[in-house]
Amino acid sequence: MIKAAIVGYGNIGRAALEALSAAQDFSVCGVVRRSGSGEGCPELNGLPVVQNIEELPEKPEVALICTPTRSVLETAEGILKMGICTVDSFDIHTQIPQMHAALGQLARQGGSVAILSAGWDPGSDSVVRTLLEACAPKGLTFTNFGPGMSMGHSVAIRAIEGVADALSVTIPAGAGLHKRMCYVQLKKGADPAKIERQILEDDYFAHDETHIQFVPDVSAVRDMGHGVHIERKGVSGSTHSQRFSFDMQINNPALTAQIMVSAARAALRQTPGCYTLIELPPIDLLPGERAEHIARLV
Repeated sequence: MIKAAIVGYGNIGRAALEALSAAQDFSVCGVVRRSGSGEGCPELNGLPVVQNIEELPEKPEVALICTPTRSVLETAEGILKMGICTVDSFDIHTQIPQMHAALGQLARQGGSVAILSAGWDPGSDSVVRTLLEACAPKGLTFTNFGPGMSMGHSVAIRAIEGVADALSVTIPAGAGLHKRMCYVQLKKGADPAKIERQILEDDYFAHDETHIQFVPDVSAVRDMGHGVHIERKGVSGSTHSQRFSFDMQINNPALTAQIMVSAARAALRQTPGCYTLIELPPIDLLPGERAEHIARLV
């Protein structure tokens, strides 16, 4: 049994507990959350709930970091130094190379493994893009998200002072371009103009067409569904017009958490360092013996 801990208990943390509980090769050592308490969460009854991972009665082999993206490095640092592997769903694409280097150094120092950006995009979609490029080395790939809720973008808005709640919805515009529809619920006395400016300047939104609408209650428009359509048109050898398409419609937190759990399994099969999903053998994501998977899937 792989001993795992959950660090952070929001939407992804809750989904991670469900995925770990459904996996036959994992046991849950406990949950780390700011409150240090499982109050109000009956599903945590019987599990250790602490404020710091050092307080867990049993040392985990791997920690699923389910905190907001911008706290991943700070959270992972201490865990990796303890010799515990980490898995995160860091989702700011432009910062992944720097994160890869930083987490790699920390992981090697601690003799542990960090799996970076193990969500669905970046993450499993990255693997699809890699495979399609191998099929047609010359060509163009377009990743079209949505329509659906972006967790990272929504969390980024909620972190702004004066915001009570927020939902960011991604709308595909075609050819890999997107619109961001932001629904923002303000705290009393908040300055909407200031908040709008902060959203538009944030790296999550600065590269896409972004529209902001202030609403009295975000819960009235919240839906955790999302989706993606990846398409590539390219050249295999000297043969043109090779076309590929990949589609999925998913529950965002559930898929993110499931991929993190699968990546946690793979983490224990790697040498110390940092890895993204495209660097992992896909077979390492699955439980059980390799020979069984080769016979079944190849």
